[in-house]
Amino acid sequence: MSMTNKIPVVSVVGPTASGKTKIGVMLAKMLDGEVVSADSMQIYRDMDIATAKPTQEETDGIPHHLIGFLPPEDSFSVVRYVELAKKIITDIHARDKLPILVGGTGLYVDSLLNNIQFADNDSDDKLRLELRQKAEREGVGALVEELRQFDPESAERIEPQNIKRLIRAIEIYRTTGITMTEQNRQSRLLETPYCSVKIGLKAKDRQFLYDRINKRVDIMAQNGLIDEAKEILSRKCSPTAEKAIGYKELSAYFNGAVSLQEALDELKKQTRHYAKRQLTWFMRDKEICWFDIDTFSDTYELEKSVLDYTKQELVKLSCFNLKFWGQTND
Repeated sequence: MSMTNKIPVVSVVGPTASGKTKIGVMLAKMLDGEVVSADSMQIYRDMDIATAKPTQEETDGIPHHLIGFLPPEDSFSVVRYVELAKKIITDIHARDKLPILVGGTGLYVDSLLNNIQFADNDSDDKLRLELRQKAEREGVGALVEELRQFDPESAERIEPQNIKRLIRAIEIYRTTGITMTEQNRQSRLLETPYCSVKIGLKAKDRQFLYDRINKRVDIMAQNGLIDEAKEILSRKCSPTAEKAIGYKELSAYFNGAVSLQEALDELKKQTRHYAKRQLTWFMRDKEICWFDIDTFSDTYELEKSVLDYTKQELVKLSCFNLKFWGQTND
């Protein structure tokens, strides 16, 4: 596929609380774009505060896709995400708008932009049940060790708490004889339909980001997080939705095991750990241009720097038409 036939996409990634939403909206306003969310928890309805779902004020009139469209009772997968995101991006592009991918779920971003092809293998329910029972009986470490025997890369890459994905990696090998790592490698040989500019937001001083996370949790608590968590925890959520940080940490408070402050402190800690995992994932992508948010004097300087870089990179892409921002490049 030639560059002229590819769809231009700008992605804004990074850890939680780094300011992705604000930068995404700014770019959409300046470059005549629409935002496509790449957040695995903001897809759910009613899970607004804990997932830091953009408010109407924050979206500022810019269309945001793939946010709040699914009930928490429904499961979701990266396969389904890529399928939906591809259709939305194609539609945005067809309307002469610039698709802007914003979010911190690295698996979603990479799978979409790299055009990862997922094997259409029939699932083995009996094997999955057997592996889940093994995890319950021997601990998640037993699954990690089994996977390490034939696919050490996947065993290292998949987070131990992601039992579903560990089971899937083992299932793929047992049913096909091909490891998940090899499957991913083969799928990456297919050309991507996108030409992308990748923006990353992080902090040079890690504590700066952690302070923002802590402050965000305090604001969430003031804005109704406790009531939202109580309501969500009372429902039969899907295994996907149950992974959302912000609810299970408060369950101990509702059960009377800890104080509210202790529960919020645990939530802050788990969110900081999540931010660290996000950074580890995204730092592997050498195509990302990183902006340290704590090195700019104010928001305006950060936005100007990101916008200037994005414009320069888009001009280099022959698939990009300057009409997206309605002016020639100076």
